[in-house]
Amino acid sequence: MTGSCSLARTLILVGAGLFLASGPTMAQETAWGAPNLQGVWDFRTITPLQRPEELGDKAFLTAEEAANQEQEVVERNAELLSAPAQRTEAGGNLGAYNNFWMDRGTTTVGNRRTSLIIDPPNGRIPAVTDAGRARSIRVGSFNVDVPASYTDLSNADRCIMGFNAGPPITPGGYNQNVQVFQTPDHVVLLTEMVHTARVIPLDGRPALKDSVQQWSGDSRGHWEGDTLVVETENFLDGDAYSTWRGSSKDMKLVERFTRLDAETLVYEFTVSDPATWASSWTTQHQMQLSDLDMFEYACHEGNYAMPQMLGGARALEAEETGQ
Repeated sequence: MTGSCSLARTLILVGAGLFLASGPTMAQETAWGAPNLQGVWDFRTITPLQRPEELGDKAFLTAEEAANQEQEVVERNAELLSAPAQRTEAGGNLGAYNNFWMDRGTTTVGNRRTSLIIDPPNGRIPAVTDAGRARSIRVGSFNVDVPASYTDLSNADRCIMGFNAGPPITPGGYNQNVQVFQTPDHVVLLTEMVHTARVIPLDGRPALKDSVQQWSGDSRGHWEGDTLVVETENFLDGDAYSTWRGSSKDMKLVERFTRLDAETLVYEFTVSDPATWASSWTTQHQMQLSDLDMFEYACHEGNYAMPQMLGGARALEAEETGQ
């Protein structure tokens, strides 16, 4: 953690009236005396990951500005809900789900920040390397214009990884929930998107060898006071597979989970990957406790999407060759 990031986090928490040092008196404890992070946590927010460039150095919204933004979202959702249906025509860009299926939330983060990124101070992702930019292409819907096989489709299209499940976890679209389970020796993070479960040892065992790479990396956790710190390495080779925002296999991720109060879990992460970004960067988010259960995430709606995408590609080829 860089000194500037630590200072930024301290100023943000104090400025928002969030004193995490008081965690022991605020958070429930497990039967074995650890801070209780268990539950289903909702990470929807209309606060963007990056600060809009036109806001410059403005780190926080006023109460009035935040209320206006939230009201605009409510009004837009209502307008789209009552809008007449539009029939989709075959060919061209078919678009995505309509707004009914989206679940982006209607509120800013509790302390009204203008971005989830707290370091760099400008609230924006650092410059991306050429190699990182090339890898990031594989995160999109198609790696090539006309896929020859399923291997040409991104991991998200193949339902291997979710676009908001991470690691790290970032808001986006829908299914924005993570459930935390704890034992004395393990923590499990189950994301609703693609129902990925990360089983994180807390018993001090060594990390896996560098040669053992995994979709979600290899995680090890430990407690720093009342904060759960999870360090993750050994991600799959980003030059061979689509990865998180174009990250490389050498990305190092540090996540921090702190129970702020009965309803709030502060989630912070720092990514370091010189092969992808010019410098490390850090975000901080406040997840809210949900009283709903996790829902099953059914990717590919009956497994029709993959053959339809490939069938469409074959139709395009036939059209071009006149066969």
